Amino acid sequence: MLDEIVFSRPFRTPGELTNLEAVLDSDHSHGDGRFTASATARLKAIQGARDALLTTSCTHALEMATLLLEIGPGDEVVMPSFTFPSAATAVVLRGATPVFVDIDPATGNIDPALVAEAITERTRAVAVMHYGGVPVDLASVLAVTEPLGIPVVEDNAHGVGGRSGLTHGDGSDRMLGTVGVLGTQSFHDTKNVHCGEGGALLVNDTALMERAEIIREKGTNRARFLRGEIDKYTWQDTGSSYLLSELNAAVLDSQLESFDRIQTERHRVWDAYAANLGDWADGVGARLMSDAPAFEHTAHLFYVLMPDHEAQGGLIAHLRQQGVRAAFHYVPLDASPAGRRFGRTLRPLDRSRDFSERLVRLPLYAGLSDSQQERVLAGVRSYRPAATAATAARG
Repeated sequence: MLDEIVFSRPFRTPGELTNLEAVLDSDHSHGDGRFTASATARLKAIQGARDALLTTSCTHALEMATLLLEIGPGDEVVMPSFTFPSAATAVVLRGATPVFVDIDPATGNIDPALVAEAITERTRAVAVMHYGGVPVDLASVLAVTEPLGIPVVEDNAHGVGGRSGLTHGDGSDRMLGTVGVLGTQSFHDTKNVHCGEGGALLVNDTALMERAEIIREKGTNRARFLRGEIDKYTWQDTGSSYLLSELNAAVLDSQLESFDRIQTERHRVWDAYAANLGDWADGVGARLMSDAPAFEHTAHLFYVLMPDHEAQGGLIAHLRQQGVRAAFHYVPLDASPAGRRFGRTLRPLDRSRDFSERLVRLPLYAGLSDSQQERVLAGVRSYRPAATAATAARG
């Protein structure tokens, strides 16, 4: 019997154990040590970021963003409904209201025209997510927010190393996560680069950096103390324990050192899916992720949009019978119990619901062998959804 092909598997990089042993042999396993500094420098180089702070998760980086922007009761933050709950919980924890808007169905990203429609006098920020590492149309979002002085927060959990499509004055690329006032990264073990659990806050406004360090260090100025800038540290502001441990940073440092190798491996898998599923998709009325216009991505995931919800469940079940684990993705936040309780919408978000109910993600990770890829491809190509009223309506 063939081994099951899992949906995701963390990649092992050569230096992880050596780095971990170095931490365990030292007297410094809490954060802000040698590997925190090294991993931060590597991340800044990959992202082209001015400042970055490693955190215990992307969720905590999002919470830091709401604290830095002083979001509070009565405020609103515009965000896509099709995203991970952390974007909304960070807002709700501050007593503010997430305002959910619909997506561009070509990409799964927030629709800039609907951002403009959702802004009110209470809007304190716009949060965007680069779904699958495909850039949001940031130029259009900024055209709405910048004249109003509304900051943009980029949830870049899927987009480490991705380009935004915008450039600096010298013509160099502006990377995902560095265009908004703040950007957040995830290093959960399902991400391209991981340390088990971890994240980062990219601070793109230098005026926020000193307070960001304080918020990350339980509201104290301990970071300045560790740099020898002051002789003792004290409580300065609100905050929490958002600092990544040196053990996690040791793994992350090795992962970031192998970033190019990881990306090459992931793109190899992604490209095989895109090159070999087009005829099948046309035949069953599905759409591949690669059909998006002006397409660029970070090979974080590869999805198929099935013709209807029945076909989504059918393909996932069919692949499971073949020993292949595929997955759906986000349930739109506006349709969730907490979303109905804490958030609001201007109207039903039909595109988000439709996207969610048709999407199937295929296994994608560095280390997926050619023979495993072929099993996935064969499993997908052998599936034929039954005709339904929904597929007939789509034509």
